[in-house]
Amino acid sequence: MLSVIIVNYNSFSLVNDSLASIRRFNPEKEFEFIVVNNSLDDSSQFKELADQVIFHQMPYNAGFSRANNTGMKLASGDAFLLLNPDTLAIDDSVSRCYNRLMASRFAAAGVQLLNEQQEPQISGNFFVKGGLNHLLPIPYWGGLVRWLGYRTGSKIPNVKEAVSEEPVDWISGAFLMVKRKAVEQAGPMDEDFFLYAEEVEWCSRLGQAGPLCIFGDLHMIHLEGASINKDQQLKEKGYYNLYDKKGLQLMVSNHLRVRKQYGVAWFLFLLLNYTWGVFFFFLSAGIFSLFKLRSPLPEWRKVRAFGKNVARLWSLAPRIISGQPYFYKMF
Repeated sequence: MLSVIIVNYNSFSLVNDSLASIRRFNPEKEFEFIVVNNSLDDSSQFKELADQVIFHQMPYNAGFSRANNTGMKLASGDAFLLLNPDTLAIDDSVSRCYNRLMASRFAAAGVQLLNEQQEPQISGNFFVKGGLNHLLPIPYWGGLVRWLGYRTGSKIPNVKEAVSEEPVDWISGAFLMVKRKAVEQAGPMDEDFFLYAEEVEWCSRLGQAGPLCIFGDLHMIHLEGASINKDQQLKEKGYYNLYDKKGLQLMVSNHLRVRKQYGVAWFLFLLLNYTWGVFFFFLSAGIFSLFKLRSPLPEWRKVRAFGKNVARLWSLAPRIISGQPYFYKMF
């Protein structure tokens, strides 16, 4: 049996739509549905789903790792599907993924995620030594790093579109199916993480239990970032906005992951690049604004916001370096 675990935070309608879409296309008898609720103000809405799901109310907003760990403790299946609420089934890919995973040598698997227009989203990725790919979102500096990477023939860190069985190093947490025995071997998700990068660190340990892959012929719609953007009233759906609370959480989680997976030296290298990136952003924004005959003030406001987030990251650096347990919740 497959245990489908959905973590909710103020997204009842998304959860309801996701569950309905899975039931529409997949044999319900094979599934166990578990909803772990991180929000405190919408639990009453789930009463109408009481006969369809196992519902667990968290006492606080526990984030992705802690809530999913709770769901896995409640689950009775021989595999777990960690599923975002902003996902929709369009066929029986969930059931097929489960059957294929259980008959395979893989420890975990994902499917090819699609956006609302059913165009491919990046679903599977490869590790980059030291997490150097986290430099790419830095304004201007990241663009230069990307250019240098292309010029030196660096390997692209993701599978842009999987069309068949594609081996990967880590799988998007929007749809991450894992065998129970792999979790027992690798351990649960790291509960220092609140949001972002936790599945990357977890996959680095799951990979010790067996290979990971994307089944490219199986599909699921992912309304990327719908729940978190709605809650934080954000328009940015991607992971390149480093100027607000979401950006701070991304930066902290990515640096934390690098510290855990690659060590202190790589963490400091990444942090120093982000610090240099603030000054490079300031200079580049001024120069480009001069050439375009426009005021640099709007860009410099972004520089200030980015700089504040980097300063906050520095304040957390001693704790991250120490490796002591801590809940890195930034919003």
